[in-house]
Amino acid sequence: MTVLKTSMRNFVAHKGRMALSAVAVLLSVAFVCGTLVFTDTMNTTFDKLFQATASDVQISAKSASDTGETTSRTGKPPVLPASVVGEVRGARGVRSAEGTVFSTSVTVVDADKDKLSPSSGGPTIVGSWNGNDARTMEIASGTAPKGPGQVMVDADTADRHGLKRGDEIGLITALGTHHARVSGIAAFKVTNPGAAIFYLDTRTAQQTLVGRTGVYTNVNVTAAKGVSDEQLKKNVVAVLGRDYKVQTAKEVADANQKQLQSFLDVMKYAMLGFAGIAFLVGIFLIVNTFSMLVAQRTREIGLLRAIGSSRKQVNRSVLVEALLLGVTGSVLGVGAGVGLAIGLMKLMGQMDMKLSTDDLTVAWTTPALGLLLGVVVTVLAAYLPARRAGKVSPMAALRDAGAPADARAGAVRAVLGLLLTAGGGWSLYAAATAEQAKTGSGWLGLGVLLTLIGFVVVGPLLAGALVRVLGAVLLRVFGPVGRMAERNALRNPRRTGATGAALMIGLALVACLSVVGSSMVASATDQLDKTVGTDFIVQEDNGQVITKQAVRAVKDTPGVARVTEYKLLDATLTTPDGRTVPKETINAADPTYAQDVRTKTVAGRLADAYAPDSMSVFEGFAEDHGIKLGSTVTVRFEDGGTAKLTVRAITSDEAVVDKGAMYASIATVARYVPADRMPLDDLLFVTAEDGREKAAYQALKSALHEFPQYTVRDQTDYKQELKDQIGQLLNMIYGLLALAIIVAVLGVVNTLALSVVERTREIGLMRAIGLSRRQLRRMIRLESVVIAVFGALLGLGLGMGWGATAQKLLALEGLNVLDIPWPTITGVFIGSAFVGLFAALVPAFRAARMNVLNAIATD
Repeated sequence: MTVLKTSMRNFVAHKGRMALSAVAVLLSVAFVCGTLVFTDTMNTTFDKLFQATASDVQISAKSASDTGETTSRTGKPPVLPASVVGEVRGARGVRSAEGTVFSTSVTVVDADKDKLSPSSGGPTIVGSWNGNDARTMEIASGTAPKGPGQVMVDADTADRHGLKRGDEIGLITALGTHHARVSGIAAFKVTNPGAAIFYLDTRTAQQTLVGRTGVYTNVNVTAAKGVSDEQLKKNVVAVLGRDYKVQTAKEVADANQKQLQSFLDVMKYAMLGFAGIAFLVGIFLIVNTFSMLVAQRTREIGLLRAIGSSRKQVNRSVLVEALLLGVTGSVLGVGAGVGLAIGLMKLMGQMDMKLSTDDLTVAWTTPALGLLLGVVVTVLAAYLPARRAGKVSPMAALRDAGAPADARAGAVRAVLGLLLTAGGGWSLYAAATAEQAKTGSGWLGLGVLLTLIGFVVVGPLLAGALVRVLGAVLLRVFGPVGRMAERNALRNPRRTGATGAALMIGLALVACLSVVGSSMVASATDQLDKTVGTDFIVQEDNGQVITKQAVRAVKDTPGVARVTEYKLLDATLTTPDGRTVPKETINAADPTYAQDVRTKTVAGRLADAYAPDSMSVFEGFAEDHGIKLGSTVTVRFEDGGTAKLTVRAITSDEAVVDKGAMYASIATVARYVPADRMPLDDLLFVTAEDGREKAAYQALKSALHEFPQYTVRDQTDYKQELKDQIGQLLNMIYGLLALAIIVAVLGVVNTLALSVVERTREIGLMRAIGLSRRQLRRMIRLESVVIAVFGALLGLGLGMGWGATAQKLLALEGLNVLDIPWPTITGVFIGSAFVGLFAALVPAFRAARMNVLNAIATD
């Protein structure tokens, strides 16, 4: 009880000094809990949607996906005959069966040719209005579609794009463009996370999406009373046999949830990873806080020891203070985490992904995990300072505050740090010289871990050396004030090293990712310049195929010299060694592709692969299966017959564009795949007539005005697109790393604030002998800048080393250019100095306001 009372008294007495550490715990716990609440809420929202929209049993074509997606390379969904409906109605336990048609391979535009697709990346679904949809949606205004001239739209999409009854929209499919006017608006009875849905009547949907009547994409079956979904499925299979895909509502929902879960898991674990980094940085803050508090209370602890307190009691007293800090910060963090999740939901709403707070899900495990992490991390971080407090002797009550440094421990720490850093450096060297990316990535991970720990452990030694250099370069110009700032930073190298290390971690990751991102852009740009010989590439950015009408429009464009079509086909290969390789992709193109993309070969010429009944394979595949020029490969096309193709070229594995591709000519493939099953083009490579490149570029954009789903890019556009995509990814990562950097800044603030308290008498004496308030503030600001710049030097140097090593691994995949983004590195370095200035504002202001006599009288 005495230990608890003492801990409570000390915690309350020093609550101001604990505040920033509590904020660090709060932020880290909030990030963890916010991530978990946000992803759990998304799971709940989609669970409700999938369960509400699935019929008791769903029947679809054998080739349809488990999730019900209908994207295909023909641009049309897989179908089953309408006769299935009649057969199913005769099965036992069936109350009703209804055929439906829907597709996700549709682009919907308004009268101005602007796309009505969600900006969140959600699907655009066009289908027939049916009884199953009527269960989950209600018509808010107007009527359901009747006839080819009407379409009904969901309320969220109508609100987003300002659609109202009577507005004309166009539905662009592989079969052409169908125009209709909005006849009604339907609202979801459950939350629609972000899909855009358009309804046609059944006959119009069949003609628009499939091109013929008498077929459906799905048959929705409802069970009679008392019949389970599993029993109903068995009864349906007994009638239909195994020719169709038959799934229960749970199976369809689980398949959809599994696909969603893979995306959510990536997002969740990435965000939790950044929360872990913030916790790691927070550990430095907590260690520093308790180390300084213990040092400042040395006389007090000595008195406690003198009046009978044992080492264990003193140790427990400090740990109880850490426990109180952890509990306080964690409880506040859990509440802040729920608020953060709601904020993320609102942000997603701005990006067209609607998430309702009615579905807000806070599982009991979320606050439990947040509290556990916050408390455990705080107590563990305070263990070493607590242990140090327990070692304070009763005689310390007779000395001035401040425990003497342990020189032996410092020497051991320096040796250990140097060994860890050397081991990490060797691991990075092994990664950079590895011959396989998989092996090298293991060495890279080990090198990053060892060098990070090594720099943290050897931090005090580095602080002593680097601060002297920084003092000579930055501080000496400020005269005596600059020299005092340097000496203050050198006074406790362990504290300076720990504070700088907290900032080092975040900046090291920023530098590493900047180098990797910049090198990827530079390498890809270099590869484009070396390999792509065409002027323009036409494609749909969401993976949809290019319709025949669009291909014709491109070919008829003035100024175009040639157009190379490019298709993808799934096939099963039987190689000369007798092995069967399923699910390989054949890249079929016109023979001019060999001119449009300069692909390096290790044997033969790529142009020869476009001869009749010929193909190419890539180097690794050839080595694995003993394939040489002239070998015969049996190719069984998924949507066609079987061909025996002769290998005329073997492409290099060093290629970046189409790496690992197998080529054949469209003419060869057409001999074995029926015309109605031949895939549409994935890409078009367009070459302009000499001297007419600019005119052809504008003409292509005009020719595709009726097809807004397709984008025309020249090489400059492609390079900029690549740069923008990587830039957006890096900006998102930098935003997440900002949490760790904020915690590190709090560490600098806390270190300075506690340092000011520690040096109260000293500050009073300096003020008494003539140091002005302005000079005092400048001294503290300069000390802060030196600590921040010290952390930045360590972080940027370490991060660039990691990034350069990672680029060596990328070179094994063909990304050969190392590019150091010096503007970014320089900007971060300069920014760190401003971080130091900002962190010193409050401590410097408080120090300058001290009463001189009271400061001198401080014990």
